[in-house]
Amino acid sequence: MTARLLLADTLTGVRERGAVRALVSQGQPGLSLRAADGRWTGLDADVARAVAAAVLADPEAVDWRPTGPTARLTQLAAGDADLTVCNVSWTMGREAAHGLLFAGVTCYDGEGFLVPAATGVDDPAQLAGERLAVHAGSTSPGNLAAWYGPRGLTVEPVPFDDPREALAAYTAGECAAYVLDKVALAGARRGLPDPGAHRVLATEISREPMAAVVRDDDPRWFRICRWVLQLLFAAEYESHRLGPRGRAAVARQAGEHGPAAGLDADWAARVLAAVGTYAELYERNLGHASGLNVPRGPNELWTRGGLHYAVPLH
Repeated sequence: MTARLLLADTLTGVRERGAVRALVSQGQPGLSLRAADGRWTGLDADVARAVAAAVLADPEAVDWRPTGPTARLTQLAAGDADLTVCNVSWTMGREAAHGLLFAGVTCYDGEGFLVPAATGVDDPAQLAGERLAVHAGSTSPGNLAAWYGPRGLTVEPVPFDDPREALAAYTAGECAAYVLDKVALAGARRGLPDPGAHRVLATEISREPMAAVVRDDDPRWFRICRWVLQLLFAAEYESHRLGPRGRAAVARQAGEHGPAAGLDADWAARVLAAVGTYAELYERNLGHASGLNVPRGPNELWTRGGLHYAVPLH
């Protein structure tokens, strides 16, 4: 009990350290990737910046901690980080097993397949009997079994702790496909020497709501991270409705609740100045501006046929 209480005041610890300790991937273009100049980029990285802007008034006050799929939740549960934004899918099993809470979906996705275009494969069933590269500790092996099993087919998932090793095994021909969330596959494909020689199959074999994760021992920190995310959706929604004044109104409304949440009255304005609305964040990291051209699809607002719903601020 004492250990959990010591972990419970995350906000105070973050302010004493002067940084949000964020677990990110070891390199997923569009999600979290360290650029040549040392700066972390991607949708997940920008979510971490948004939290840092809210609580520390500095979006760059992030202690980046790249980690693999097998450790991204156990390290958080052990108190080695304050936040996980590491293309991790929200599941009941993960919450229950690790004592964690998912603060909100950052990107809706589904498991897919990256294959060499020259093979002519256009359906996952054509990969039956093959070795497929996956991330160790991910949902991929279970998703593959759930999709192939009922069809009387099998594949051999080959797990890798480092995403770079998984991609290398695929490109070397050791595995017939690279299996991962389709958003992440788009980034992996773009980083190959000849992206046109590879294609991401249209089929999705799972639901993968990627989300930000915190420990379950600190309601205040959970609340802050949840509302940082909700602010991004609310700002996009009101910007569609009212133009620039809608964004300002959202910052003002959210700011009014800052002191009660452990923040100041300017937290929301800082977040929006640092990363923009969700639409801007998505476009910069996954949309046309990023070169990945991943359609918004389910990541549109609910008013435009998507799944992101802006929870009211008042």
